[in-house]
Amino acid sequence: MLKIAGHVLIVDDNTSVLNSLELFLKYQFERISTLRNPNLLPGFLGKESPDIILLDMNFAAGINTGNEGIFWLNNILKADPDAVVIMITAYGDIELAIKAIKEGATDFILKPWDNNKLLATLQSAMKLRQSKTQVRYLQLKEKQLKEDISKGFSGIIGDSPVMTELFKTIQKVAKTDASVLLTGENGTGKELVAREIHRLSDRHKNDFISVDLGALPDTLIESELFGHVKGAFTDAREDRMGRFESANGGTLFLDEIGNLGYTLQPKLLTAIEQRKITPLGSNRQHDVNIRIICATNKDMNSLVKQKLFREDLFYRINTIQIEIPPLRYRGDDILLLAEHYLAEFAARYGRKGIKIPNKSAEKLKAYSWPGNVRELRHTIEKAVILTDSANLVPEDFSFDADNLNLDIALPGVKLEEVEKKAIALSLKNHSWNITEVARELGIGRQTLYRKIAKYKI
Repeated sequence: MLKIAGHVLIVDDNTSVLNSLELFLKYQFERISTLRNPNLLPGFLGKESPDIILLDMNFAAGINTGNEGIFWLNNILKADPDAVVIMITAYGDIELAIKAIKEGATDFILKPWDNNKLLATLQSAMKLRQSKTQVRYLQLKEKQLKEDISKGFSGIIGDSPVMTELFKTIQKVAKTDASVLLTGENGTGKELVAREIHRLSDRHKNDFISVDLGALPDTLIESELFGHVKGAFTDAREDRMGRFESANGGTLFLDEIGNLGYTLQPKLLTAIEQRKITPLGSNRQHDVNIRIICATNKDMNSLVKQKLFREDLFYRINTIQIEIPPLRYRGDDILLLAEHYLAEFAARYGRKGIKIPNKSAEKLKAYSWPGNVRELRHTIEKAVILTDSANLVPEDFSFDADNLNLDIALPGVKLEEVEKKAIALSLKNHSWNITEVARELGIGRQTLYRKIAKYKI
């Protein structure tokens, strides 16, 4: 006969009662625990979360008021309002048992008990416990999701060659459950790519949960990822579901994974490998079924070599790596995005009909956008708010001249000036790695050396 998956705690000062109940129930339930002294309850419940508690009404010899049972019942329910407590009472104390039910007990059994009736009572109690646990789970998940739904996300915009290749990769990867590492500069839209992978996956009907590890202190990351129970630490005033559990059945996006402290990396690795998490302050594991997508703007290979990031964790999150192209490589996508954000902010600030004329469009394309899509969005919003004109003129956009887009020659700018700036910026971006610079610019190393000398860079 299969045992019922559950943990029953028996609290009674009568050794014969404890032994009899334990002997019968150990063949019915997966786990049985016993306590003779109710004073041990707080310590026990601080470590364990039994599904059912069988609690005697009286403990002190010669006292049959039931006050002790009521006292410990109230303490149990204070610690866990969802606890399922069944009182153990003598036949003559039924009124006390009814009083206990009014105080929050689930049911009571009479001494001496009938094994069949006892088992039926416990089976019903177990179903109640499962229902309470499920309701609590849904409440915590709803709360977590409400915290996450604080901003809207638009789809990925772009039809440049580099974005066309990106879309093809996303479609291939989305249909698998492989872990994905998204790399690229800040502001390139790594979270949008992660959401698109989720949207196209078989998990799309379940939740996409995002965690910005770069915005969290190390002391809070473990609780944020794995959750905690009430009292796990000083400010843990209530149970909190972690992001792993919130994402169950769906996708968990860990942004800025390169910022994760080394001491926390083994715990993350274990959770990913075993698909199990244990909330802080609890010893009960929770199974999770999630897909992991991570993102970073750091050189992860360098972090691994410097022993700042575990190699085994890096390989675990890096089944597929996708590089998100910077905005300066996306050509006319700059204008597509600019028009998209213009429509968004024009509607928001009551500036419908505002346009971006050709000269302004040329200036937008001539800028290298070091902050990428995020910077472009902020730039358009700022211009819409501050301009008094029906058109966004070039003067509405103030850029650093050092960030001229080197692929575009503005009217009046000599080709040699553009070439010099292109070489200088590429050298800066690649820390004077001549091989990488030559590859990026499409010229030979000797040609690159001659041009560096020619332009006195």
